[in-house]
Amino acid sequence: MTISEEDRVAAGWERLNSLLVRLSRPDVSDPDHGTPVNAPVSRASTLLFPDLAAMSRVGRRRYEHEPIYGAMGSANQHDLERAIAIIEGGTDTQIVSSGLAACTTALLVWTAAGDHCLIPDSCYGPTRRFADTMLKRFGVETTYYDPVLSEEALHGLIRPNTSVVFTESPGSHTFEMQDLPMIAHVAHEHGAKVLLDNTWGCGITAPFALGVDVSIQALTKYPAGHSDAILGAITVANEPDWHRLRDAAIQLGQLAGPDDCWLTLRGLRTMGVRLARQARTAYRVAQWLQGREEVARVLHPAMPDHPGHAIWSRDFTGAGPLFSVELNARFDRAAMERLVNGLTRFGIGASWGGYESLVLPTTGGVVRSREGALPVGPTFRLAIGLDDAADLIGDLERGLEVLGRG
Repeated sequence: MTISEEDRVAAGWERLNSLLVRLSRPDVSDPDHGTPVNAPVSRASTLLFPDLAAMSRVGRRRYEHEPIYGAMGSANQHDLERAIAIIEGGTDTQIVSSGLAACTTALLVWTAAGDHCLIPDSCYGPTRRFADTMLKRFGVETTYYDPVLSEEALHGLIRPNTSVVFTESPGSHTFEMQDLPMIAHVAHEHGAKVLLDNTWGCGITAPFALGVDVSIQALTKYPAGHSDAILGAITVANEPDWHRLRDAAIQLGQLAGPDDCWLTLRGLRTMGVRLARQARTAYRVAQWLQGREEVARVLHPAMPDHPGHAIWSRDFTGAGPLFSVELNARFDRAAMERLVNGLTRFGIGASWGGYESLVLPTTGGVVRSREGALPVGPTFRLAIGLDDAADLIGDLERGLEVLGRG
């Protein structure tokens, strides 16, 4: 049986459900006490030990996802780390304070003064800002590359001191799909590590099977899923990388609070169900928008006419509920902003991945180094929540009709 494209955007999320409900299941072997389905929140700055030998023994377990001291992570953090490592197909995960902290910590871990770093021109804006300021101040030079460059072009950009090839697929706001196996092949040939911001693909792609060395996620988005927790994750797939990452995280004081970790563990249980619904709705909304004469392009990798659709089909088992819309160039930025301000079903906000639908204008707020890399017409980003597709389409239809009259 041939699966439809609409079914395909949800299939990977639906397959996750059985895994997600079994992650970090409680031990119910104690015959004298009942066991909570969800582990309680564990708040502690200090742990006490029966003697110095026990304290020393536990203190040597910093790589084992066990509570040692509050600043090195709680029991909730370690439970979440084990869960994310399983979802990502890695060996170990370090939870950090935010998605941006995951990007910046990983760059600090795998670069040093005198190194060169390659970052896609389509990367998340705050990652670019970090590279252009703090990373530069630490003596690391960054080159921004065309995210859809050829193998030959990538070979030409890598220098003897290139330590990291950073990737983000799809790209932030403009949704370019990157050929990760090709990039990994070239980077490894030159001895560079491949880092991936996998926030859009967390749960629906297998980064390490594609050749990635380090997978980064903003857990604020899909896993937490309720717009009430901020934290990030860095996942690796071998022991040397884990030791290097864990030591750096301890030295930097990177961790996440137990309450945010607990909320994210709870959110993980329903991530597959939520995202399957949101992915289907997003695809329906994207299809409808594509048929409107006011719209120049819909930037959604699962759409058959998207330039990176073949890569999405090869590397992803589903699609995220986030995409961009480029209006016809005859409309100006002010007209697009009037459309956004007139929507009633979409909140105006910068995040995504939660249960609510959001809209964010991107024209004027996105930086690119390459000539012609930005859309010609005014552009906005839609994050589709759990709303009914007909309600969202009706809201957008009213907005586009007002836009046309204007």
